[in-house]
Amino acid sequence: MKINDIKDAIDSITLTKKEVATQQLHQIISLLPMEIRNLIYDAFVHQRIPKEYLLSSILFAFSNAIGLSFSINAMGYTNYSNLYFAIVGSRGDSKSPAMDLATAPLHKNDDKNYQEAKKNKLEDPSNNCFRKQLFLQDATIESALYVHHKNPYSIGIFIDELYYLVQKMANKNSNEGSAWRTFFLQGNTNKHIDISRKTTESYRIEKSYPTLMGSIQNQFVPQLFADGNLESGLIDRFLFTTKLTCNTKLSINKISDITIDRYATLLLNVLQYRNEIEATTEINCITLKLNEAAEKRMFDYSQSLINEQNILSDYSREYLAKMLINIHKITLLVHLIENASTSDFNKPILETTLETAIEINAFYFTNFKIILEENISNSTKKPSIEEIIKLAINNGATQKDVVAISGLDKSTISRKWNKVVNNMQLTTPP
Repeated sequence: MKINDIKDAIDSITLTKKEVATQQLHQIISLLPMEIRNLIYDAFVHQRIPKEYLLSSILFAFSNAIGLSFSINAMGYTNYSNLYFAIVGSRGDSKSPAMDLATAPLHKNDDKNYQEAKKNKLEDPSNNCFRKQLFLQDATIESALYVHHKNPYSIGIFIDELYYLVQKMANKNSNEGSAWRTFFLQGNTNKHIDISRKTTESYRIEKSYPTLMGSIQNQFVPQLFADGNLESGLIDRFLFTTKLTCNTKLSINKISDITIDRYATLLLNVLQYRNEIEATTEINCITLKLNEAAEKRMFDYSQSLINEQNILSDYSREYLAKMLINIHKITLLVHLIENASTSDFNKPILETTLETAIEINAFYFTNFKIILEENISNSTKKPSIEEIIKLAINNGATQKDVVAISGLDKSTISRKWNKVVNNMQLTTPP
């Protein structure tokens, strides 16, 4: 066993999950390029943006910028780097500022493309060229699929309040909600989308590439696990980010333009490379591979996830299955981020890059366990026999009914029943 493995085992016993996640967060930030580290730290100091929120938002921005231009081939599988992020917190936790700051360069690119398309249409009304765009903020599933068809390399679903999309999915009387869920389930593994219509245009997306970023308030998180989202496997595809860091000290200064520009340069370098590939090929990509050491490490790490999966019995067991896919996606993402300053993307992926990806994968797994602990466990635990009896009394049920439900003998139920009745009488005001 490695020293780090021993340390992790000790930490898992002595630290809370929040403390473990915080340690993982700072380790990840320390491994990222200086341009990203500086933006995260300056935003935390001067705008009080939680580091973890900005980290996830930055990963989302790069995930969207990359699109289908790069894939990773490892252990016989080919994967792309599209991921789904959910920022969890309370009102006023600076969720939206994190998302806006990280994606600002890409939004400016969308603004430019919109103005160009508008100008071309004014100059030539017969011009039916569809504008290029990276993000959708408010769209029906039909329009989202159509925009993705016109922008086949990626489409980013950018939602300030993820709860509204979840509500659509929970509405069993609406076909749109189930269509959104299907889109994200299939899109996560880049499956094709074939749309056939009698009265409107039919089309086919050979490889889908949706990315998703949204925020959700703590009290709405349990609803993510309801109405088929858990059973379908959708929840297992989310990379949750819980609130870990907090800065209560105001700053009179702002993030420097140099810090923002250097970060933007990294992100736009990736986008420019993607645009060149998109302009010269037809839905093609550059496939990257791990070097020999990284391939061996990927194998060993994947086996460890499978071994851990066989031990677990709660919701996290299924989540580990998606981590087997996410490690490929995140490894590709980290490789491109690490080489964004020079645009030297075509070299083999190193073991050190994979180790950073493993840290990120573990960070989101810890966040998922925090979500389960804080939002799901309490809502899914079995009620005590006293709680069942109290519910029965309040609803006019009998001791016989409680015996049938609980499987306990009559005498036990009778004793507990009398005790609950006495307690209720004591707590009832005269």
